[in-house]
Amino acid sequence: AFLAAITLVAPLPAQQTMSFYELKTTTLDGKPADLAQYKGKVSLVVNVASKCGYTPQYEGLEKLQREMKGKSFNVLGFPSNDFGGQEPGTAQEIASFCKLTYDVTFPMFEKVVTRKGTDQSPIYTFLGRSGKLPAWNFSKYVVDKQGKVVAFFESSVTPEDPALRAA
Repeated sequence: AFLAAITLVAPLPAQQTMSFYELKTTTLDGKPADLAQYKGKVSLVVNVASKCGYTPQYEGLEKLQREMKGKSFNVLGFPSNDFGGQEPGTAQEIASFCKLTYDVTFPMFEKVVTRKGTDQSPIYTFLGRSGKLPAWNFSKYVVDKQGKVVAFFESSVTPEDPALRAA
């Protein structure tokens, strides 16, 4: 009976998420967000920061979002303070900065941890299965309509880059 009790309380193996669009998160303004709403679209997932040398990429990301409006595409921004403490702000400060400085209209989510470890966001646990994790702010993942990672671009690759656009 004792052994049976141990077996019953043993945790079940964590189910592997097969699609990015199976994940749930929280928007920058604190509301629950189901990424299933983006299924059937291509997503460009970016870990963003307000005080980084790459921060001006917000302009190109927003331009891409507006250019592709009405097509099956979205830029999805995930603020992160993992690199150089370059996203120290609160959700409200980040939202205000993005709106006032770059007039960001693409979806922004709560601040996340991209680095491996116990506090890593499930979003980046999933993205990391592609074999790539951000080495700095503004790393970009192209996620296909089914929710599979199909391309990864380092921070230095701009939203205008032809290779990124092709992906």
